[in-house]
Amino acid sequence: MYRSHNCGELNASNINTEVTLAGWVQKSRDKGFMNWVDLRDRYGITQLIFDESRSDKNVFELAKTLGREFVIQVKGTVIEREAKNKNIPTGEIEILVTELTILNAALTPPFTIEDETDGGEDIRMKYRYLDIRRNPVKNSLLFRHKVAMEVRKYLSDLDFCEVETPYLIKSTPEGARDFVVPSRMNEGQFYALPQSPQTFKQLLMVGGMDKYFQIVKCFRDEDLRADRQPEFTQIDCEMAFVEQEDILNVFEGLTRHLLKEIKGIEVDKFPRITYDYAMKTYGNDKPDIRFGMEFGELNEFVKHKDFPVFNAAELVVGIAVPGAGNYTRKEIDGLIDWVKRPQVGASGMVYSKCNEDGTFKSSVDKFYDQDDLAQWAKITGAKPGDMIFVLSGPADKTRGQLSALRMELATRLGLRKPEEFAPLWVVDFPLLELDEESGRYHAMHHPFTSPKPEDMALLETEPGKVRANAYDMVLNGNEIGGGSIRIHDKATQQLMFKYLGFTEDEAKAQFGFLMDAFQFGAPPHGGLAFGLDRLVAILGGQETIRDFIAFPKNNSGRDVMIDAPAKIDDAQLKELHIKVDTI
Repeated sequence: MYRSHNCGELNASNINTEVTLAGWVQKSRDKGFMNWVDLRDRYGITQLIFDESRSDKNVFELAKTLGREFVIQVKGTVIEREAKNKNIPTGEIEILVTELTILNAALTPPFTIEDETDGGEDIRMKYRYLDIRRNPVKNSLLFRHKVAMEVRKYLSDLDFCEVETPYLIKSTPEGARDFVVPSRMNEGQFYALPQSPQTFKQLLMVGGMDKYFQIVKCFRDEDLRADRQPEFTQIDCEMAFVEQEDILNVFEGLTRHLLKEIKGIEVDKFPRITYDYAMKTYGNDKPDIRFGMEFGELNEFVKHKDFPVFNAAELVVGIAVPGAGNYTRKEIDGLIDWVKRPQVGASGMVYSKCNEDGTFKSSVDKFYDQDDLAQWAKITGAKPGDMIFVLSGPADKTRGQLSALRMELATRLGLRKPEEFAPLWVVDFPLLELDEESGRYHAMHHPFTSPKPEDMALLETEPGKVRANAYDMVLNGNEIGGGSIRIHDKATQQLMFKYLGFTEDEAKAQFGFLMDAFQFGAPPHGGLAFGLDRLVAILGGQETIRDFIAFPKNNSGRDVMIDAPAKIDDAQLKELHIKVDTI
C-alpha cells in the first residue's frame, strides 16, 4: 500500500508507531545536518525529518534533491516534535524517515501552492489542477460536496426520488440561447443541451413519480459575469398534488436545514413580499434585507417648487444612508460620479444632510426649505447624522439606479456581512412581460407557469396585469431559487401559447409531446429549482461562484486549461454534414 495514514490524522497518540505516508512536498528546510520536509495531501500536512545521525545515508542524500510538489512516499516512525506547531492537527509530532521513494518528480509550479499565492486568476485557471491543491479551492470543493450531501439527505428523507433526465434534447424557447449538438445519424438535425429539465420533470409528474429531484447540469449560451457560467448546476425539484404553500414550506425547510447543518445558524423568519412591493421598496426583485435603506417616494413633496429636474420626472425617490451625514463634499461628488457611470446611467443626484441639531443642508436649498427637507427625512426614515440621496427620472430606470446605489453604499459601509443570512420569498410575479421592440408578450418565467386563477379573465383585456403562481427564494440579495405552480391541462396551456404569440402549429411542433401527455391525466403539480453554485458560494461567504466549481470557464466562456471551445477537423465536419463559413 502507498500509505497507512493520511497527512492530517497523526498526533501524539501515534508516537512510536511505524507509518507509511504519501503526498506532495509542500516545502523543505535544509539545515545541512538535518532536513525538514512538509508533506501535504488533501487531509493536511505532516512534518518529516531527515537526520544525518539517525537516517540512512542514501535516504538523507535523496531528501536533499526533493523539490516543491514532488510526489513521494515515506516510511518511518512517529516521534515527538521538539518545536510544536499548535496551528495544525499534526503539530505535536513528526516522522523520522527511514525509507524515501520519489514517485514522481515535478517541475517548479508557475505559482506558489499556498493559501496566499502569487498567481493571478488567469494563470491559476490555466493550471487549475494545481490551483485545486491550494486550501481555499480544495476546501471550497469539499464545502460544495457537504452542501450537496445535505440536500440529498433532506429531500430523500421527505420521499423525494432522484431521477436523471437526458442531456440531448430538442431546442425549446426558455429565455436564453441553446447550446446545440449536431446529430451524425440524423443529417441536418440537432440536439440542444437543456437550459433546465423543465418539461421532463413535468412528464415525471404525469408518470406518477410524485416527488422528484435531481442535482443536474444545465446549459445556457448567454453573456457571462462573476456569478454566471455557461454550464451550471441546479437542485431541480417537482411535486404533484401541491399548491404554492406546500412548495414554499418544503423549501423553507431545506434552507433552514442547510443553514443549521452547514453554518450552525437558526433562521426563524422567511418574510414574503410581492414582486410589486420589492420593486417599489428596493428597486429590484431580489432585495438584500440584511440592512435598511428602503426607498421613500418623494413625488408628493417635491413638485410644488420650481425645480425643473424634479417637476419633469416620472419618479423622485430617495434613501437614507445611516451615519453618512459626515461625508465630505469630495466623498459626495465621488458618489455622484459613481451613479453617472454608464453601468448605472443616472444624470445626477441630489443630497440632503441631516444635521445632528435637527436642521438640514441640501444641494437644492435654493428650491426647498427646512420644512420640505424635514418631509424628505420623514418619508425616507432619515435620522440626525444620516444623509439622504435622491434620484429622479423614468420610474423603472430610476428604481434600478437607486437599487445599484443602495447596494454599493451597503458594501462600502460594511452592511453586507457574509456570515449574516436573511432569506425571503418574493411572490406574485407578473405572468407576462412586454418586449417593447417586438410588441409581444413573453413569459416572465417560462411558458408552463400557471396564472393565478383569479386573474385569468385579465388575459383577454389586460395581460400585463396577470399575476403568476410563481415565487423566488432570495438570500442576501441573490436569487438562489425560483419556481411556480405549472399549467397541467391542455386547454390552459394552449391559451398560454396563444398569448405568447405561438401559432397552433408552432406550439405543436415545440411542445406537442407535453400537450399530448396532459391528455392522459396530468396531476396538479409545481416545483422549484435552486442554483447550487450560487447557493454554495453564499453559504461559503463569497460573492462569486468560480472557486466552488472544479473547472470553471472564464468571462468569454473559455476553458483556458484545455483550450475549449476549439475547432474540429474537416473529417468530423464532413461526417456531421456541417460546413463552417468564416467571416
